[in-house]
Amino acid sequence: MKETNTTLKRTLTLTPLVLFGLAYMTPMIVFGIYGMLAETTKGLVASAYSIALIAMLVTASSYGHMVKAYPVSGSAYTYTRKSISSHLGFLVGWSVLLDYVFLPMVIWLIGSVYLAAAFPGVPTWIWVIGFILVTTSINIIGIRVTAGVNFFMMLFQFLVISLFIIFSIISLMRGEGMGTLFSAAPFFNGDVPFSLAFAGAAIACYSFLGFDAVSTLSEETIEPEKTIPKAILLVALIGGAIFIVSSYFIYLIFPDYSQFVNTDSAGFEIAKFVGGNLFSALFLAGIITAQFASGLSAQASAARMLYAMGRDSVLPKRIFGFVHPRFQTPVLNLIVIGVIALLALKIDMATSTSFINFGAFVTFTFVNLSVIGHYYVKLRRRNGSGIFLYLLFPLLGACLDIWLLINLDVHALILGGSWVVLGVIYLLFLTNMFRKQPPELVFEDAG
Repeated sequence: MKETNTTLKRTLTLTPLVLFGLAYMTPMIVFGIYGMLAETTKGLVASAYSIALIAMLVTASSYGHMVKAYPVSGSAYTYTRKSISSHLGFLVGWSVLLDYVFLPMVIWLIGSVYLAAAFPGVPTWIWVIGFILVTTSINIIGIRVTAGVNFFMMLFQFLVISLFIIFSIISLMRGEGMGTLFSAAPFFNGDVPFSLAFAGAAIACYSFLGFDAVSTLSEETIEPEKTIPKAILLVALIGGAIFIVSSYFIYLIFPDYSQFVNTDSAGFEIAKFVGGNLFSALFLAGIITAQFASGLSAQASAARMLYAMGRDSVLPKRIFGFVHPRFQTPVLNLIVIGVIALLALKIDMATSTSFINFGAFVTFTFVNLSVIGHYYVKLRRRNGSGIFLYLLFPLLGACLDIWLLINLDVHALILGGSWVVLGVIYLLFLTNMFRKQPPELVFEDAG
């Protein structure tokens, strides 16, 4: 078969990249997991998000450094291969697959559960298949269309969040909740050990998953060396600000988390409390919109991760390294992810989320270590600022990420560890028992 030179096309600028990353993060997730975080932290949710933001900004800085060195698809997989070891790079890529490939399934599952609750006469499996078909079709048409759809969906999410804050301010001025707009209680409570805020930060970090996703679009971005680092930091900062401000006002309005009827659906109770039935309906629409927008971004990023590994022949190149000549998108990868998402018909969210959390923190750890390997070890950037930027700062980020990793629940560690063992076995087969190197990525101009 004649090989084509079809490659990904550079069309993306800073604004659609930031919207892409925010859509992947799903800002409204702060409402979805608030009840669980409130129980864990005894109300110190805003503090948990503040700690998580610091940890994510350190890692975001490392992503910025690495995308300047390697502005191509592949993200942490590529950075580790080129900066530390090709074998470790493969295992990082293998772990990343847990995050990227399974995340769309979880997103669509959550959206389907919400819709099934709102329309109990319609089976959940219909919503799952509907999400898969619509999202896959949009992503096949092209990333430009994906970015455009995300723009309008992000506007709607921001509208719902803004309305919540406005309604909260009105309620507080009427004396409801804590009856004040300014309080340190959401961040500090003398009766609550602050260590609980650190425990909550490990959970709160899950809300940030996706700030790094824009790095997988390097080959479709104009001037990626400048644009991608800015986008990554902006996504983390904007997302973190939304999480902290939202959780701050939620606490002021509803300070006693023990009064939630159901912590899993605390967001709906809060929305109804501040805005009545009309706003709670709008809130539900916002949650569904958020899941759809996030699913678009998650599937697009996962497809490009598989593309990088397929182009490298780590995965079968004929399938995973294929770019459609007309749409200029990795069509087969998008379909593969859609098929994997059918597991949502059988698997529960606890199991699938465990995969995602393990993969994410492994990814973040090795991105930080890659900065040390590339800049401090290989390029010998060891002057005054180099020690701080390329050794101490990323080392701090790696330690924070490892701390988050080991604080995952036992199920996450067992499932994630099992996946890594499978990866080692496949790597042994691929490299003939480590007698040869895994295939290297070819850094070519994507045009």
